[in-house]
Amino acid sequence: MCPRLRHGGSRTFATAGGPESGTCGLQLGMTLVKLIRSMLSAAVGALALLSAAHAADSRVVVGYQTDALPSSVAIANGEFDKATGVKIDFRRFNSGAEIFAAIASGDVQVGYVGSSPFAAATSRGLDVKAFYLASISGVDEALVVRNGSGIASLADLKGKKLAAAPVSTDHYQLLALIKSVGLNEKDVQVFAIPQPDIVAGYNRGDLDGGFVWDPALTELKKNGKVLVTSKDVAEKGAPTFSAWVATGGFAKSHPDFLKAFAGVIAKYQTSFASNPAEWGPDSENAATLAKLLGGTPADQASALKNLNLLPLKVQASDAWLGGGEKSGIARILKETAVFLKEQKKITDVLPSYAAFVTPDAVLAVEKGSGS
Repeated sequence: MCPRLRHGGSRTFATAGGPESGTCGLQLGMTLVKLIRSMLSAAVGALALLSAAHAADSRVVVGYQTDALPSSVAIANGEFDKATGVKIDFRRFNSGAEIFAAIASGDVQVGYVGSSPFAAATSRGLDVKAFYLASISGVDEALVVRNGSGIASLADLKGKKLAAAPVSTDHYQLLALIKSVGLNEKDVQVFAIPQPDIVAGYNRGDLDGGFVWDPALTELKKNGKVLVTSKDVAEKGAPTFSAWVATGGFAKSHPDFLKAFAGVIAKYQTSFASNPAEWGPDSENAATLAKLLGGTPADQASALKNLNLLPLKVQASDAWLGGGEKSGIARILKETAVFLKEQKKITDVLPSYAAFVTPDAVLAVEKGSGS
């Protein structure tokens, strides 16, 4: 009778066997080999699981939109990955509202959003922090009215059909614009639909106009004219901004990632401001943006000129990311939330929105650059 393997705690040992010691020794040896192989296989499997868990933990999902931004070139060429040391999963969304929904579900850690969906999301309790101010109210978002719509001025909006992306800065500004001329949603039919649907409805003649950003802005202007820009609406008392945000937990545990990410944005923004020739219609940068975002290089070069960008020093000031309660972003978020509540788009307005803003990443980049 051959020895039997028995297990005692973490040890393996054999019991006495019969007379066929040679054969049994061979069988015992083979059994030990199988056991060792099994143990090694289990160890390798455990290491693989640990490695996969580590990879999953280090993976960062970033949501972006179709806005023409200089830093979007770094999405295409991999510079964000190189600077942060992380293989980033960039995912494209149609609106900030979609990005906030993905953040709320845990699918996205960092995203590019507008102030209106930002105000709505934080008013509902979502913990996020703006760490880089991408742009402020400019001419990159506008209300375009269709040729033949009968709209020549703001006085002609009554009875018309207009559209904007749901819970977007454009939706907010369209409603604010209508209110500023003494009208409401009963006087003007406002449709909250995604930008691709706005373009389709506009081209069919179902819509008289749309408050949009690129590439929809460029498309609508082909058969219409800009009636009002985002900058115009801001001057009427409804300013907006777009920003890069991170979940509160991610911002706290990954400050180095946000610093590196912000540094890449600042690098490309500086290049755009100081070397305009490198961002023209015939440039490699414009071609890269067109390949990533759609449209032509000329479209992207034109859209870039519409941006209202702020240098790091201005961003870090009390006027915007700095200043806590005095922060310009916190103030705009609250003003936007108040308006959205009046419009019955949200139910609550928080006492303060200062907790959703941090200048840390921008200050770190500014300090590192010596500016």
